[in-house]
Formats: sequence, C-alpha cells, structure tokens
Amino acid sequence: MPWKNRFTGDVTVDSFAFIIHAMEVGDIKKRIKPLRYLPDSWVERLASRRKPFVLSHVNGVRSQFNGKKIKGWFVGLPMTSRALITYPPDFVAEKIRQCGRLAQEQGAQVMGLGAFTSVAGDGGITAREGLDIALTTGNSYTVATALEALRIACQKMDIDLEEESVAVVGATGSIGKACALILSRQGKNIRLVGRDPEKTQQVLKEIRKISGNRISAHTDVEEGIRGARAIITVTSAVESIVKPDWIEQKAVVCDVSRPRNIAEEVVRVRRDVLVIEGGVVDVPGDPDFGMDFGYPPGKSYACMAETMALVLEERYENFTLGKEVKVEKVEEIERIASKHGFRVSGLRGFGKELTDEEIEKIRKAR
Repeated sequence: MPWKNRFTGDVTVDSFAFIIHAMEVGDIKKRIKPLRYLPDSWVERLASRRKPFVLSHVNGVRSQFNGKKIKGWFVGLPMTSRALITYPPDFVAEKIRQCGRLAQEQGAQVMGLGAFTSVAGDGGITAREGLDIALTTGNSYTVATALEALRIACQKMDIDLEEESVAVVGATGSIGKACALILSRQGKNIRLVGRDPEKTQQVLKEIRKISGNRISAHTDVEEGIRGARAIITVTSAVESIVKPDWIEQKAVVCDVSRPRNIAEEVVRVRRDVLVIEGGVVDVPGDPDFGMDFGYPPGKSYACMAETMALVLEERYENFTLGKEVKVEKVEEIERIASKHGFRVSGLRGFGKELTDEEIEKIRKAR
C-alpha cells in the first residue's frame, strides 16, 4: 500500500533495499580506479571507510497473487567478504547501520542483508539498533530453497530421496538443525553429522521424537557422508571439510555454508558429483534490477527474494535475524513467497547457473 516517506514527505509505493558487497578486492579495484595500484590490504582498509551508496534502482517486481507492485534499491557496501568476517563486529554493525540509514532515506521499509553481511557478527541483531527500517538475513528462504534445490537436483540425478539417506553436515548448527527437522517431517532418512558428540545426540533425540525413519548420528565427517548420495553442508568451518574421495558416485552435494565447505577441487576431481549452492529463484512480474549481479534476467538469490516477498506481504518486520533459523519461519516464508509467485527455477554452483546439459553430463560421467 502507498505510504509517506518520513524523510522526504513524498507518497511512494512499498519498497525494499538489499545490501550487495564486494566479494573480493578485485571487485573494489574495478569500481574505484584510484585504488587499483595499491596493495590488497590497503584497498580493503581504505574502501571500508567509504560510505555505502546506491548501486541501482529496482523496478517491475509484481505479485502474482494480487498484482501489488513494489520497488527497491541495491545498496553498495565497499567491504570484501574477508573484511566482513574479520573486522571488529562493532565496526561491521555500524557499516550495516549506514546502509540501513541510506535505505531509510530512499523510503525502503525492509532491508535484506546480502551474502556475508548476514554471516558477520550476530546476524543483524546489533546492526538493527537505532534503525527504523526492518532487517532480515534472508536465511529462512535460503534454507527453504536449498531443500527444494536438493530435491530438484536429486530428481535430475535419478536419486530417490524416499530410499536414500540425506547426510546433514553441521546438523547441530541452527541452519543444519532446521534442515534436518524439515527433512525428518518429510519422512526422509537422515544422517546427522556434527563435531560435538553431546549436541549431535541431542538433535538425534529431538528428531526421533517426530520421525520413525532411519536416523543416525556421526561426529566424523567421512563416516557420516559415506554411503549417502544426498548431502547438505552447513557448517561454520573456514576451510573445505569434505574430501573428494569421501563422496559417493553420482551424489548431489548442496553447500549452504559461507565460507563454502566444498572446494572447487571436488568439481575438478569428481566429474560424477553434482555440487550446488542452492536454488535460482524466479522473481514475479517483469523485474529490472538495474545491474548485473551474475544471474539471468528476472532471477535472484533466495535472500533477495525473502526481502521482496516480505514487502509484497506487507510484513515490515525483523523476520530472520541472529544465528538461529527457526523451522516455523522457513515454512512461513516459503508459503509467503509461493503465494506471490517466487519459484525455484534452476540450480547454481560456484556462482553460476547450471544448465540441464551440464547436469546430464555429470549424471552420465563414469
């Protein structure tokens, strides 16, 4: 519904904002030419002191449910992934607040924390202090679309999820536990993999209360994934934790972690394994994002889609914040997104959409 921007007094349509940051130093050097000749550490330090800016204006997002139109802005944050997770949490929180204040000035009601801004610190809890705009990490819809992408990928790889076991690496974490609980409600056989034996057993007991299917617990990653042709990894490890020769032939691995748990080495060495990061989401209407962020026209990341779906639903609230992802939130945002026309339409791996031809080649590899 139309509302009045308290900063400008103008009446405008409902709108959102979404933070996009530099993934690596090279991205900053391409945009800020004077920095291209400086050492990477200097570039990171100098760029992180710059104010956030409007990258592009988003138009054309329209609900398939009621025809509601919204607009938005991509807010550029000149910080790298490494800087966001290694710089002091208070500094990072203030940079996110600066993005929030800029989004407020544009008229946005909900702002999504893109990529590593949702990983840094306490997942937006501290950053929201002092802001009038609602924040969301987008992690709830990320979980929902990752599970949907896993289902689609397994179908394309001829894996029967009613018979096969799904290994969840990082099952004691909030996202991993949410994935395991949802899969158990769907009647799947699950192999829980966690570093802490006591916490892993606690999750095992919780799931056994609601599921009569085969559920096992493991503290060794190799032991936990061997024999499973469907794997989800959602740990906070800063390095790859899965070796190529541990993975079954013709398996699907869905890596939801940031940083990634699956190295590109797996793709190079194991031509018969399909590694995905999650789903590619169709955005309803005729969206014009005003920039190229690596996806085909009309498609977005799940975290972006969560932000847009909340505004279409007129849910101007801090929907997904913190390090915990609740099953109820995952199921709720999935219903909201589906209602307005968001759909998982493809699979992505290592930053690009995977074609059916590429997947078929993996399925037939020996």
